[in-house]
Amino acid sequence: MVYNSDMKAILLVLDSFGIGGAKDAACYGDEGSNTYLSISQGINIPNLVSFGLNNIDGVSILPMCSSPKASYARLVELSRAKDTTTGHFELMGIVTDKPYPTYPHGFDADIISRLTEAWGVDGVLGNEAASGTEIIARLGNEHLATGYPIVYTSADSVLQIACCNTIYSTQRLYEMCEQARKIMTGKDGVARVIARPFAIDEQGNFYRTAERKDFGLPPQGESTLDILQRNGVKTIAIGKINDIFSGVGIDEAIVAHGNREVVDATISAMRQYDECLIFSNLVDFDMLYGHRNDIEGYKKCLQDFDARLVEIVEAMQDDDLLIITADHGCDPSTPSTDHSRENVPALFYSKGVSSRNFGTIDGFGFVGEQILKFFKINNK
Repeated sequence: MVYNSDMKAILLVLDSFGIGGAKDAACYGDEGSNTYLSISQGINIPNLVSFGLNNIDGVSILPMCSSPKASYARLVELSRAKDTTTGHFELMGIVTDKPYPTYPHGFDADIISRLTEAWGVDGVLGNEAASGTEIIARLGNEHLATGYPIVYTSADSVLQIACCNTIYSTQRLYEMCEQARKIMTGKDGVARVIARPFAIDEQGNFYRTAERKDFGLPPQGESTLDILQRNGVKTIAIGKINDIFSGVGIDEAIVAHGNREVVDATISAMRQYDECLIFSNLVDFDMLYGHRNDIEGYKKCLQDFDARLVEIVEAMQDDDLLIITADHGCDPSTPSTDHSRENVPALFYSKGVSSRNFGTIDGFGFVGEQILKFFKINNK
């Protein structure tokens, strides 16, 4: 392997920024879902447009760019799921053929019994598929009165545990999630156990705090991250990337909550590290707006990112590679508050490098392949 030791690849995942058109969307109840189209009316994102976002196959939003700065592609997911874990794993070359288990009607009595025994409580609240903000608003007072943890799920393979920080400390909630992670294995091996701490304001309203933490399953197989490490390329995870990969293939994890902190940490890492992959997840699109069906909030979030894209590009060295993509959709215009099965965009930018249209590519793993190609790593 021979590469310029100053070269960096920066991979930004706009969590849930789908572009519609998945050929198997109907199999997931998502026919017609298109996150980008749903938020596009009156949107102002000149930098992403100049990169070629609107030139991607299947994107019908104007204006297109006559001379895009970046190469671009439409990526079709191969994994049999539409969640964060499988999307990120596939970006790094691991296709999930067997979907993780889901519990649309709540968790089995045996699972709840094992959880309550491990936690030393007499019961739980919820045990249903629900919106996180809605369920704490509905059950928060009962939680305060009983001390029972709020347990819930969604259409994704997740077990979420919500507790008020006046009842359970954040550290205790993390310990409860670790106990749940040990229980949720084998046939019950959900992709993620998620700690959802919340607090109460002076008016008695409940709100989720920033200390969310995901307890995932490690990747099954070798990922692009492992290959990079084996070839001496440092891997830097920002935001929830380290949690998604359970630390596997990660050299350094940087904690950052929300898009602003993630972008700040990404730019700081770009200035600090050489010969590395900086892998960042911008969670606000999904967590704050997609799941809450907030079309205007999602649009503003994308516009805010577009404005900060200028700072990211300015921090790049001449030989760096910037990749912008997504892991699934979460169309805020549909009645559902869950993820949506969609294709995702991929933009590849290096200063002074001519752009090309890669067309439509089967597999998010094309992103990982381009990263290995950038570092001149042959994994054949």
